[in-house]
Amino acid sequence: MTAAPDTQRARHPVLKTLGGVALAVLLLILFWSWDWFVPLVNSKATALLHRKTTIAHLHVQLGRVTTIKVDALRIEQPKPFEKEKDQFAQAKSLTVSVDVWSYLWHRRLRLPLIALEQPTADIIALKNTVNNYTFTEDGKPEKKPEKQENSASANLPEIGELRITDGALHVRYDPLQADMQIAVQTTPPKGNDRGTLHLDAKGGYAQQPITARFIGGALLSFVTDKAPYPVDLTVQNGPTNATLKGDVLHPMRFAGAHLKLHFAGPDMSLLYPLTGVPIPRTPAYSITGNLDYSRNHILFKDFEGKMGSSDIGGTLELDPHQKPMNVEANLRSRQVNLVDLGGFIGAKPTETASEKKQAANSTTVLPDTPINIPRLNAINAHVTYRGAHIENKKLPLDKIDTEFFITNGEINLKRLNFAVGNGTLASTATLKPDGSLFDTSARIDFARIDLARVMQATANSKARGIIGGHMTLKAKGNSIASLMAAGNGGLTLVLDQGGDITAILPDIMGLQLGNAILTALGLPSHTDIKCFIADMPLKNGIVSTNTLLLETGEARTLGRGTINFKTNTLDYALTTRSQNPTIASLPGAFHISGLIKSPTVLPGAEILGRAAAAAGLGFVFPPLALLPTIQFGVGDHSLCTRAVQAVNSNPAAGIAPGALSHAVGTKRSVAPATTRNSVKSSQKTKPGKSTGKPAAAHTQEGRMTPAEVRAAWAAKLKK
Repeated sequence: MTAAPDTQRARHPVLKTLGGVALAVLLLILFWSWDWFVPLVNSKATALLHRKTTIAHLHVQLGRVTTIKVDALRIEQPKPFEKEKDQFAQAKSLTVSVDVWSYLWHRRLRLPLIALEQPTADIIALKNTVNNYTFTEDGKPEKKPEKQENSASANLPEIGELRITDGALHVRYDPLQADMQIAVQTTPPKGNDRGTLHLDAKGGYAQQPITARFIGGALLSFVTDKAPYPVDLTVQNGPTNATLKGDVLHPMRFAGAHLKLHFAGPDMSLLYPLTGVPIPRTPAYSITGNLDYSRNHILFKDFEGKMGSSDIGGTLELDPHQKPMNVEANLRSRQVNLVDLGGFIGAKPTETASEKKQAANSTTVLPDTPINIPRLNAINAHVTYRGAHIENKKLPLDKIDTEFFITNGEINLKRLNFAVGNGTLASTATLKPDGSLFDTSARIDFARIDLARVMQATANSKARGIIGGHMTLKAKGNSIASLMAAGNGGLTLVLDQGGDITAILPDIMGLQLGNAILTALGLPSHTDIKCFIADMPLKNGIVSTNTLLLETGEARTLGRGTINFKTNTLDYALTTRSQNPTIASLPGAFHISGLIKSPTVLPGAEILGRAAAAAGLGFVFPPLALLPTIQFGVGDHSLCTRAVQAVNSNPAAGIAPGALSHAVGTKRSVAPATTRNSVKSSQKTKPGKSTGKPAAAHTQEGRMTPAEVRAAWAAKLKK
């Protein structure tokens, strides 16, 4: 009986221990706080994110689906951005629920809910590639093999719902000059609808104000890939508007899209900051097409729209991963106005009031807008463009077919062909960068161009005839004007059977100047042009004259002079002589001089007896060497072929053209030769040489207004 107390005493410590453990568990349950783990969480998060991260409270609800919630989350800026006034990110609370059962049994991480209450973030990227959203120590993107990047996207957790309440982002992306405030909100799932994401942005982009609204599917759609991700985006950047609607297929795998893109604005050149593709100035446009993409290409296909009064359509393919970006464009138009394409040659399709005023005061007659070399270096491009019908107010043409390449800033115009009736205007050119200029070589061929087709826009025009010839240019410059001002080359142009001269000159040269020249020529009204030939070399920006011949049924007019594209001035003289003995007297030499934009027509001494008004003229007739060009341009049996042969064998009235340097009776006149021997001797004279010294420059008092010119010539013809 004495053993029982000993046994009870031996069991007593065990009972005490069990009781103590039970008490401890009870006390732990009563007083447990997950906040005890806050320092550990802060330390681990700071090390993981490479920036100080803190939470105020930690809450955990254990269960098959465990819910973890933190309060007052704060993530500070990384070291390169410590001076920023705002935190990198913060939130009133962050809640994450984890499906523990799914992970234990299927090794699949499933997060039924991620909820952020009043989250804010300050996202910054500098021009030197440093940013605050790459979680590395120096803020520079971590280089990873492509396969690792792909596998990382495939291993993202399955998210049931991402819930954002009253979110706000500040995004500053210096490479694109973007600085925006973005409000973020989500809607909860309803049935099969997994919710939506709403973004409203306002701020600046590419030095233009921007507003944008995006409504998309829940972010979970990016990783589930079970259904297309819906997209509804509206953007206004300055005067440019764009909408993008449709859906994206398997966005994490770049599987493609069914998106409808519409964009409109006053000028396509303003799209450069948005797209990175340099486009010359254009008139107002509105274009709609289908946008698709893959991992390597962005495709804008089957688009249609308007650009000014022209229609435009085609396909555009970009590879933004290449440096420079590669662009392949296949464009087309059913009808295009040449004015709308002016920006592609340096003209201004649309001009502001200040530009119009500047143009009115400028003496430049050719487009002088410089080609932007840095922008050309931003892309390599292959562009084809075909227009079924082209027209503007003065030059209605039939077709355009062009193809060009841009490679490392070099432009190679493989072809620029215009169909005009049964004829062709064909061009080729290369422009190689040389510092801020382009080393340029260009050629234009005119083959059997129907003048009536060219002039058909002019009401009641009776112009007709066939145009042929060539033009070449070699120069260094960065605009059409600067290339011509420094150019070498020349123009040989032939007009065969040109029709009514009164239907041509006023339209080509302007009504006032054209009528003044017609009067100065002294030809009868509605004279038919049998042949017109211009053979004019260009040297260092100055056009001189080898040959200028105008042949009609009654008279032959020869010209001599220069056109200076450096100073945008001309100094030209024309002399008309009768081929028909029934015509009594025709006016002699007269001058066209001054600015090309507004020249002055000055009659010669035969009218007013002003010897000083007649400059030294050295006329030469067309050489037989021009016959191959004439035959190429207008045909083998043209009137121009016969005119060249006639001028060489039998000059009008037996007078060699070179002998008509000055009007008879003036100080430096040359007596007309009347025999064939004089013709032969004149042919030995070096072309372009005058028989006398050049006259002094015209004085202001020797100039006449167009009205005075018309009156003077009218009086002369009545005698």
